[in-house]
Amino acid sequence: MKIFWMVMGMALLPAVYRQDAYAQKLANPFFAFDNGTGRDQKVPLAEQAELVKRTGYAGIGYTGALKVPEMLHELESRGLKMFSIYVAVRVEADKPAYDAALPEAIRQLKGHGTVIWLTVQGTAPDGEQRAVERVREVADLAAASGLRVVLYPHMGFFVGRIEEALRLRKLVDRPNVGITFNLTHFLAVKDEPNLDQRLREAMPYLEMVSINGAEHEGGWDRLILPLDRGAFDVFGFLKKLVAAGYKGPIGLQCYLVPGDTEENLKRSMIAWRKFQERL
Repeated sequence: MKIFWMVMGMALLPAVYRQDAYAQKLANPFFAFDNGTGRDQKVPLAEQAELVKRTGYAGIGYTGALKVPEMLHELESRGLKMFSIYVAVRVEADKPAYDAALPEAIRQLKGHGTVIWLTVQGTAPDGEQRAVERVREVADLAAASGLRVVLYPHMGFFVGRIEEALRLRKLVDRPNVGITFNLTHFLAVKDEPNLDQRLREAMPYLEMVSINGAEHEGGWDRLILPLDRGAFDVFGFLKKLVAAGYKGPIGLQCYLVPGDTEENLKRSMIAWRKFQERL
């Protein structure tokens, strides 16, 4: 009887509230970084793709600009997606702007919807100007293939904080450039008290998110854990994302997580599905 009246009560709510209630779902594509699928152990691409398929992820965030067609084949033949390639530009005058293989990789990715997940590294007196120029170069290459560039803040890099990614995105002024909310590096720069503000600022340009279990502070061994571990409230973070309307991909950061690769992926997938049930 109680359930009947709860259902009837929902039916009597104004439509906008009913839609909001049903809309709060964690339906984002969930993929695994290849640092959690065996990349660093040089596991063959086919085995990495099979592992991701077996453990329930939607695909992989790939690293680098080499063997892109091979990885695309292994993923797509299993109904999976290459969500991103993780690459860099550098701001030093005496170093290459980016990997020489990147332009060809971008051409190979045409039609696959893969994001160019871009860190900005290095130091230079005119670093900001050079960063703008080099991100524009990559953005223009990506635009020719119908792809998007998403800036990836990484603690200790030239773009190390989400507010720095926002500033650079504005200066670059290309319509196919967005930003990432990278939970690990957000915690690493000790900005947790400003979480709500940073999310508000990021949302209009937010195209990728990475998560993992984490403590509130410490080194990578504390800031990158399986999704079911750590004191940081990942579920609360995801609730904020969903409430703000974020529908883009979410990747699982796995860098240097100890233990069995498949067991770690399974644990994190179980945690993800529990988050989905709770929402």
